[in-house]
Amino acid sequence: MLKPILLVEDNPHDLELTLIALEKSQLANDVVITRDGEDALDYLQRRGAHANRDEGNPAVVLLDLKLPKVDGLEVLKVIRSDATLKATPVVMLTSSNEESDLVRAYDLGVNAYVVKPVIFQDFVRAISDLGVFWAVLNEPPPGSLRRARATANG
Repeated sequence: MLKPILLVEDNPHDLELTLIALEKSQLANDVVITRDGEDALDYLQRRGAHANRDEGNPAVVLLDLKLPKVDGLEVLKVIRSDATLKATPVVMLTSSNEESDLVRAYDLGVNAYVVKPVIFQDFVRAISDLGVFWAVLNEPPPGSLRRARATANG
């Protein structure tokens, strides 16, 4: 079972570019899109419109910093304070390279902070690398839902 990637992005242009980049990386993971921090938290905590979604956490949360309703740093703070979510990898994917945002994100426990590249090819490469690392290569903590891996011994 492949875990989904949760993409939290309110900018339609950045959303489209991220989806193109993820598609080019040929990941089989579903991408769940939320467009504000409140909806992202509803998805993660299985409430509201997402109350009936399948159990389990996403492979990774690609989280924009500046979001409507609840900003990315507050979403990160909630994730890290929730026992069922705190081990979920979170990558801050933002256009902000302000040192205060970077420091705050790491203080709150972000796994990675990526400033969105301006050049399209660089953006595609960065998103593809992120997707492959977090959805395929990274070993999740014990107890996480994860896809079954084929082994040489059966």
